[in-house]
Amino acid sequence: MRTPYDIVIKPLVTEKSMEDMSEGKYTFEVAKDANKSEVKKAVEEIFGVKVEKISTMNVRGKKKRMGRFVGRRRDWKKAIIKLTEDSKPIEFFEGM
Repeated sequence: MRTPYDIVIKPLVTEKSMEDMSEGKYTFEVAKDANKSEVKKAVEEIFGVKVEKISTMNVRGKKKRMGRFVGRRRDWKKAIIKLTEDSKPIEFFEGM
């Protein structure tokens, strides 16, 4: 059995994700094999908020070079969580 902290790995802080916070949308990196219902339960349990909608996407790792050697970054999964209107904001992002 996985804990919610195994599903939600870390928040993503980018210019676009910071703009989306005014609309009540928060972006997280989540476990690759997690589905939307698992992500919803995990976010609601960790942050004590109500989730209205979740969008998930698989992000493919880019090719990177180190001189003549070519490698790849890892593949990962991103989730954009939209909170309900009556839900409190996630405090983790408030100081940013």
